[in-house]
Amino acid sequence: MKSIKFFRILFLFFIFFKTTAQEFKLGKVSVAELEQKVHPKDSSAAAAILYKKGKARVEYDTNDGFILVTQVDTRIKIYKKGGYDWANQGVVYYVGSNDSREKVDFSDVNTYNLVNGKIEKTKLKSDGVFNEEVNKYRSRKKITMPNVKEGSVLEFSYTVRSPNIGMMREWAFQTGIPVNYSEYATYIPEYFTFNVRQKGYIFPKVTSERNNKSIMINSKERSEGIGPTTTTFYTDKVDYMETETTYIAQDLPAMKEESYVNNIDNYTSSLEQELSMVKYPNSPMETFSTDWNSVAKTIYEYSDFGPELNKTGYFENDLKVLLAGVTKPEEKILIIFNHVKSNVKWNKYYGYSCEKGVRKAYQEKSGNVAEINLMLTAMLRYAGLTANPVLVSTRSNGIALFPNRTAFNYVIGAVETPEGNILLDATDNFSVPNVLPTRALNWYGRLIRKDGSSDEVALMPKKPSSDIVFMNYSVDADGKITGKAKRQCSDYNAMIFRGNISEQKEEAYLEKLENDNNKIEISEYSRANEKELLLPVSETYSFTGSNLCEKIGDKIYVSPMLFFADEKNPFNQETREYPVDFGFPFLDKYNITIKIPDGFEIETLPVPAAMNMEGDLGAFKFNIAASENTLQMSVSHQINEAIFSTEQYEMLKEYYKTMIAKESEKIVLKKI
Repeated sequence: MKSIKFFRILFLFFIFFKTTAQEFKLGKVSVAELEQKVHPKDSSAAAAILYKKGKARVEYDTNDGFILVTQVDTRIKIYKKGGYDWANQGVVYYVGSNDSREKVDFSDVNTYNLVNGKIEKTKLKSDGVFNEEVNKYRSRKKITMPNVKEGSVLEFSYTVRSPNIGMMREWAFQTGIPVNYSEYATYIPEYFTFNVRQKGYIFPKVTSERNNKSIMINSKERSEGIGPTTTTFYTDKVDYMETETTYIAQDLPAMKEESYVNNIDNYTSSLEQELSMVKYPNSPMETFSTDWNSVAKTIYEYSDFGPELNKTGYFENDLKVLLAGVTKPEEKILIIFNHVKSNVKWNKYYGYSCEKGVRKAYQEKSGNVAEINLMLTAMLRYAGLTANPVLVSTRSNGIALFPNRTAFNYVIGAVETPEGNILLDATDNFSVPNVLPTRALNWYGRLIRKDGSSDEVALMPKKPSSDIVFMNYSVDADGKITGKAKRQCSDYNAMIFRGNISEQKEEAYLEKLENDNNKIEISEYSRANEKELLLPVSETYSFTGSNLCEKIGDKIYVSPMLFFADEKNPFNQETREYPVDFGFPFLDKYNITIKIPDGFEIETLPVPAAMNMEGDLGAFKFNIAASENTLQMSVSHQINEAIFSTEQYEMLKEYYKTMIAKESEKIVLKKI
């Protein structure tokens, strides 16, 4: 896990650009912008953001108090049809409780084209704006730009009004296409202090200034006594200082897709700001997220988190029956874990906060992540185990780099033992202790105890998950291959395999298996331990194939690993921008017996080979030997770390290149 620590430091590195503010206005599209055929610095770009300008202002509303108003103006150039997707824009906003509901409005939505040398503007019609539900808490307002062609320039503006000033919207300077110019400004009254966090490898120039501001506060006073009641209205002027901070970056390259990337947003140049302190005049200071311990303590004290762990009455009678006579901790863990998995199904909602509460979720047999795993933790505590919740940021949510309450969006359970933590997630049907759903494998989580203290917990697996294949086959004189294969998967490979086969009928699965493996024909298919989750799961089948080897004249050319060989190196870039994330360490192993046809002899046989990466990060072994008309072959490919740094990329690339070359070598059989 040393590489993970290194990445944390690397994320804080940034490069300052020598930029100056530029004057961009919606509606001022130039002929030069419309005539441009390719991006000047990236000819492969299908589109580019010519400029993006945002303002986030904490301002006073007479009805709602301080609110957050975010306005964004954007101009996009379309170069190729592959960029048409950028004509579809959407903004996600909160629609939960009335006092936290956000409002989104689009304006100035136009498409510009050059027609006969003149600029033609097409306005967005009302039917081009619509809402779609993301989940019960959030919706997305979307627009579809009109009359989009190659060469078009698109412009739009949107405003988000939010009563929640605690977390400003993340501002991404980089995206999947080049960004020529990006400017973001915040306007914050002196009463509020925000933590500013920078992410990515490139960061903009920052300038700041303080401005005098004032707000008018209306109030009223009723006078009661002898005579009629009267109401007097007052208007008070409050002066304060506002800090204006501007961030400017330009000529930002497109984020490149690479294989085995955890979440590309982790490496995108962006800005996050979260409220850390409030100090109103004549009022005590209120602090929020300052470090991870305070974040964890704050979350634990939420009414929909910590107090839910203290509720036990709804399950006590059930557990007394289940745990009667059980004394071993490991047995208690499995009984409780399986009880929760069997009786409460995940409703697919993330979050560390309970929505309806653990009691109701247990009664209704359905709940969100928090309800299921806080319930699990409470049961484990009731059974006398040292169990605590662990806050997690899922892979899709990004790495929790900086202390803030929104860094996490998930929670699991952990049992502390002398041998270390046992991590548990009861939302997945096929997970087992210390084998979490892959969505939760995201560097580190934070364990919170009853007293509010917290510890960092490593989430990345250390034990390799195996995928072992036993195969024997014979080659006939015409090059047809007949054989039998058994594949056995453990730990994470087993969980993934079980998940895959549960999502489709066996007939569809076998059809895909045949098509993916050079159109083989499969028969006598069976599985073992499909539901015995603590045991490796396996599948066995017989197969025949006429396209598995090549016959030329009186020779037969056989790729000895058949359809199990790796054919393409996933690491073919000259340089690597981001760490390689395999998700978990693994061991792929193949034991193969090959029978050659009568009347043929071996002309060429691959030579054995072995290769080890530095630091015991991985190893590849290839052995093959002949005995009369039978070949015995063993191949192993082991990766011992889940994550490889960019500095280790060249070594990993060469390792895969050598391995694939060796697996691609053919056996040559010659007719006698």
